[in-house]
Amino acid sequence: MIQIENTPNPNALKFLSEKQLSEQGTQEFQKKDISKIKNDFIKQLLNFEGVELILISQNFLSVKKNEETSWDSLKPSIISYINDYLEKNKKPIILKSQDKKAEKEIEEGDEIVQKINDVLQSKVRPAVAKDGGDIQFVSFNDGVVKVKLKGSCSGCPSSVMTLKQGVQNLLCHYVKEVKSVEAS
Repeated sequence: MIQIENTPNPNALKFLSEKQLSEQGTQEFQKKDISKIKNDFIKQLLNFEGVELILISQNFLSVKKNEETSWDSLKPSIISYINDYLEKNKKPIILKSQDKKAEKEIEEGDEIVQKINDVLQSKVRPAVAKDGGDIQFVSFNDGVVKVKLKGSCSGCPSSVMTLKQGVQNLLCHYVKEVKSVEAS
């Protein structure tokens, strides 16, 4: 059974499942990269009229659509497609054995970067996941943390506020070396 939650982004919805959808954590797929995507489920979903981006996590899938497409026409098709897949397949959509984009590795000796990632992982990621999104550490230089917002958070009208009032405040509080946070 698929449940739907609204996100702060009016062009993104979060589709929740009781069944596991990904064995590899959170991954984002964009229509512009469809030729590089190997997963048939993801490719088919990106081919739906109006679908621009998919973020898939352990138990939810966020879909971001374009401005022109109505949720009234798109939502039933997505629910039906997900339910059909889950009825016919016992395995998650994203398996451990499938390729995963290599995330930027953290240098072992960099304690500040490790602290930043710990705060992002424990305090920020759960919050943005509730809104159907994800956050990825990009870099830290001269007190400035660069992050990438994914899923429903990318292009969301409230993402700047999320970065400045949420992520920046948390990071500045827990990691004294952080002065500001910017989107990458």
